[in-house]
Amino acid sequence: MDPRIRKLAQQTVRYSLEVKPGTNVIISGGEEAKEFILELYKEVILQGAHPIVNVGLDGMNDFFYKYANKQQLEKFPDLQMHQIKNSQYYIGINTSGNTRELSNADPKKIMIRKKVTRPIGDHVVNSADKEEGWMKRVTIGFPCMALAQEAGMSLNDYENFVFNACLIDWKKFGKRMDKLTSVFEKGNEVHLIGDGVDLKFSIRGKNCVSDKGEENMPGGEVFMAPVRESMNGTISFDYPRVVNGNLISGVKLRFEKGKVVEYSAEQGEEFLNELLNTDENAKYVGEFGVGCNPGIKQYTNDLLFDEKLDCTIHLALGMAYKQNGGGNDSAIHVDIVKDMKKAKMILDGKVIQENGKWNV
Repeated sequence: MDPRIRKLAQQTVRYSLEVKPGTNVIISGGEEAKEFILELYKEVILQGAHPIVNVGLDGMNDFFYKYANKQQLEKFPDLQMHQIKNSQYYIGINTSGNTRELSNADPKKIMIRKKVTRPIGDHVVNSADKEEGWMKRVTIGFPCMALAQEAGMSLNDYENFVFNACLIDWKKFGKRMDKLTSVFEKGNEVHLIGDGVDLKFSIRGKNCVSDKGEENMPGGEVFMAPVRESMNGTISFDYPRVVNGNLISGVKLRFEKGKVVEYSAEQGEEFLNELLNTDENAKYVGEFGVGCNPGIKQYTNDLLFDEKLDCTIHLALGMAYKQNGGGNDSAIHVDIVKDMKKAKMILDGKVIQENGKWNV
């Protein structure tokens, strides 16, 4: 076994989650992460906690969306919610045997299921804000053949890419992240202007969060929720995005008073339309994020890494996280990434980033 797998498991349990004895820890992943799941299981045991392992198999989602009837699509997974509400930690492992498994699935069925199961995701993401309990979670990227293919790399090169991005001194890196967080928390209005973007919005009163490898691994972004009806202007996204097996690329959006009023895509426009019409709040932005992990230098078609890509920003259509101050409630949260190497980021009239270089 690659010794980096054990090191990543130890980092996850001891640093990202700080697992305490006597607690319940859900480990959720695919068969491609078998070795990693086993190392996580061992590490949880060594911390005196109780591991609960959920493994998904390739082909299950494809079969479900092809053959599930209306009653099955709309059935809330009570047992899964019971498990989550009675656990204190959640480890989600990001792997895939086929990233396009759902490319032919009916998007309407997928959106129905997302709405039904949304309370589960809400509890995992936002439970720390609720009186009935708490859950600390981390989503981890793990190398596999399908994701290596999406990234245009050999498996060996992709393994090196993933482990180099994840296995760093996060406490030291976190100090830089905290500095950026303080800059945004003191600001009110953001203006993005340059190649393919002229967009203004307010972040007044919103919490800025730095991802230091505690909720996502790798970390390396600062993110906040724009004031719901403040966004005005246009933006063209340079990078594609695969959502539920569907590729969307060349996305252009125009906003008025926070809402998408015009949109287009070179590829996947029909699916983009489905996303934007999921519910009444899907056309509003729930997150503005800034990628700043210098160890991630290329786009991989895996959002867990791509939203941390240095010299980029991303907007998420839909839900705003409660930790940012909320303000937009939606069944979707779809991030799309833009390169900022030919643009400026202006905060309250001061240029804080130009062509990807920070001035703070």
